[in-house]
Amino acid sequence: MSVSHQSPSNDRKSAVASKPARPEDERLPVGSSFAYGLQHVLTMYGGIIAVPLIIGNAAGLDGNGISLLIASCLFMGGLATILQSVGVPFFGSQLPLVQGVSFAGVATMTSILAGGDGLPAVFGSVLVASVIGLIVAPAFALIVKFFPPVVTGTVITTIGLSLMPVAAGWAMGGDAEAADYGSMRNILIAVVTLAIVLILSRIPVAVISRLSILLAIVIGTIGCLIFGWADFSHVLDRGIFAFPEPFAFGMPTFSAAAIISMFIVIIVTFAETTADIIAVGEIVDTKVDSKRIASGLRADMLSSAVSPIFNSFTQSAFAQNVGLVAITGVKSRFVVTAGGAILVVLGLLPVMGGVVAAVPTPVLGGAGIVLFGTVAASGIRTLSKVEYEGNLNMIIVAVSLAFGIIPVVEPDFYNAFPDWVGIILHSGISSATLMAVLLNLVFNHIGVKTKDRSDRSVFVAGTGRVIRKEELQRLIDNEAILYEGDTVKDGKIVDCNGEEVPVVTEEQHEKVVDAAQKGEVRTQEDVRRLIAEDGN
Repeated sequence: MSVSHQSPSNDRKSAVASKPARPEDERLPVGSSFAYGLQHVLTMYGGIIAVPLIIGNAAGLDGNGISLLIASCLFMGGLATILQSVGVPFFGSQLPLVQGVSFAGVATMTSILAGGDGLPAVFGSVLVASVIGLIVAPAFALIVKFFPPVVTGTVITTIGLSLMPVAAGWAMGGDAEAADYGSMRNILIAVVTLAIVLILSRIPVAVISRLSILLAIVIGTIGCLIFGWADFSHVLDRGIFAFPEPFAFGMPTFSAAAIISMFIVIIVTFAETTADIIAVGEIVDTKVDSKRIASGLRADMLSSAVSPIFNSFTQSAFAQNVGLVAITGVKSRFVVTAGGAILVVLGLLPVMGGVVAAVPTPVLGGAGIVLFGTVAASGIRTLSKVEYEGNLNMIIVAVSLAFGIIPVVEPDFYNAFPDWVGIILHSGISSATLMAVLLNLVFNHIGVKTKDRSDRSVFVAGTGRVIRKEELQRLIDNEAILYEGDTVKDGKIVDCNGEEVPVVTEEQHEKVVDAAQKGEVRTQEDVRRLIAEDGN
C-alpha cells in the first residue's frame, strides 16, 4: 500500500528541513501531530475500554462504577503513553508506542474477583507485582540478543494474526450477545469502511493517504448516522468533566496468592511489550538495544504501579497501534505523545469519550482489518530476510507460529492445564515469543549453531566474510545483532579470530558472492585479495 512508504516532507512544508538523527524524533506541525494522534486513539479505543467493561461487570459494578473505571483507564493510558514516548532518564523507550490496559491480566483479575476479595485485592496485586516488575525489568531486557529476525519476524507475524479475531469481532458488531451480531448490515459497514481506507490510501495527496484510517472512520460513522445506525444520544450521560478519584473503590488489600498470580501476568506483559518495542523499532528502522528495552519496560511498570491509585490496571504497549505506524509511515514519537494527551483529556472529559465510544464497532472492524493485516505483513517481510538453507530456522518459524495461533483458533486449548500455564500461554503473542526464543536458543546458540546470516547483513562463504558499507553503521549501533563472536573495535567489526571483517561496496559484495559460488573464495585472505584486485 502506497501510504507505507510516503515521505512526511509534503505534510510539513513549514517545518524545519533538517532531518533528525533518529526517525522517531521527527516533529510534525501541531495540527498534523494531533490528527495522527487521534487516529491512534480511535484505533485502540475499543481495546482500552474493553478491560474495564469486563472487570467492572465481573465486580458487579453499576453503570456509574463502570464509567469511572473506563475514565480511569483512559486517563492512565494517556499518562503512560506520554511517559513511554517522551521518556525521562531510565523510563520510556522514546518510540511511537501507545500504552493502555493490558488484556493479559483479565483472566487473573476475574479469578481474584471470584475469590470474593473485590477490586481492592485486584488493585493491591497490581501495585505490588508492578513494583517487583520495575526492579527486575533491566534483567529481562538483556534477552534482546536472543531476538534475531527469525524470532522478531515470527513474533510480529503472530501479533498481526492474533489480532485478526478482534477485527472480525468488531466487524460483526462487537457484542456477541446482540441480536444483530454478525448481521449482513454490520459486515457491509465494515466492508465499506475497508473500501474507503483502500481508496483514500491511493489518493496522491500525502495528508489524505496517511490519514486514510481516521478519515475512513469519520466517513463511516457519518454514513451510519445518516442511516440511523449510530447512536450519540448517551454522549452526555456521564457529565462534562470528571477527575478520576484516587482509591475510589477503597484502599488496596494484599494477598500473597493474588500478587504471585499477577506477577506471572507481569512476565507475560514483559514478553509482549518487548516484542512490540522490537516490532516498532523494525518498522521505524531505528536502533533498539537492551538499554532501550529496559527503559520501556520500566515505564510500563511505573505506570502500572501508579495505575491502581487511579483505579486502573497493568499497562502495556498496544500491538494494533504498531500496525498503524507501519501503514501510515508516520514514525514520529511525538504524534503518539499527542495521542496520549488526547487520552488524558478523554479521561477527564467523559463527554468526549462518549463521542468516541459512539463510533459504530463495525466501522472500527473495517479499519482494523487493514491495521492488523499490516502488522502480519511487516512480520512476513522480516521473515523474508532470514536464511533458511543449512539450518533449522524453518522449524523455528513453523513451530512458533503454530504455538502462537493455537490459543487464537482454540481459546479453550489450555483449560485443563494449571492456571499459571494458561495465564502465560493463553496469549498467542506470549506463546509465540517464548517458543521462538527457546527454539532459537536451542538451535542457534546451544551446541551446533545454525548460521542465520541475514540478521547481521554479513555474507559468509566458507570462511570468507564481508560487510556491505551501508550495513556497517547498523551493526555498530546494535551490537546485539552481530555475527556470533564478532566485536566492535574502533568503528570496525572484528571477528572471533581478531581479524577485521572487510567492508565492501554493493558491487564488490556481488563479486565476492559470485567468486564464492565458483569456489574461488575460501578464506578471509581470498576475500582481501579479491577486493584488492578490484582496486576500489
